[in-house]
Amino acid sequence: MASFGVIARSAIYLTGQILSTLLLGPIMLLMKPFSFESRYGAANLWVRFNLWMLEHVCHLTYRVTGREQIPEAQGGLVFCKHQSAFETIALQAIFPPVVFILKQELLRIPVWGWAMATLEPIAIDRQARSQALKQILRDGVARIEAGRWVVLFPEGTRVAPGEKGHYGSSGGMLAHRAHCPVVPVAHNAGEFWGKNGFLKYPGVIEICIGPALDGSALSAADINRQAEEWIESAMAGITGQGPNRGSAGL
Repeated sequence: MASFGVIARSAIYLTGQILSTLLLGPIMLLMKPFSFESRYGAANLWVRFNLWMLEHVCHLTYRVTGREQIPEAQGGLVFCKHQSAFETIALQAIFPPVVFILKQELLRIPVWGWAMATLEPIAIDRQARSQALKQILRDGVARIEAGRWVVLFPEGTRVAPGEKGHYGSSGGMLAHRAHCPVVPVAHNAGEFWGKNGFLKYPGVIEICIGPALDGSALSAADINRQAEEWIESAMAGITGQGPNRGSAGL
């Protein structure tokens, strides 16, 4: 059972998140004619504010191991474990400019979705799998060639701490076609901020960044296999360090 303090701090954070979204969302729409770099810089103010709120209100911080593994001065693919909403925020503060592969319906969320649409996401229809794969490959290569880092959650959806979903094949195919580096990322955010969760428990989220895989030298299958093996191995070392309440959706 969550303490009153955790509930109160989580409510304050949610209020701040909503207000910051209502403030910045319209600004992002007005900035649509500006360059991607300008729009991304404005959006990053929202990211920084929400991370600040998590730290100072919810007492929830994060520690990054392996930041030096991120290649410089080029685009690539971020192959990340997905447990929480936290990583969708934190990855924007850790990596160079990123774009997300996400569900089309997310862009229909009032204000937040409209603002997200200005940041060049790859919005797919998950029901039309063949078309979605073609779009990921086509738009993903274009984003990477433009110097962006494409964030892909290979399990397709959020999984609870201690669980493992099926790793899809699209990431390896994209990296091989784009001849780009693939950076695997493991974390235990779901133990502090659960799937679809309101409660944010205090603590330190561990984010582990692995050695970059060479998409130009490996087959698509080898990219997927090596990234999956590294992520799951890293997860074994950091799972169980937090309250471990993500599976309950708290």
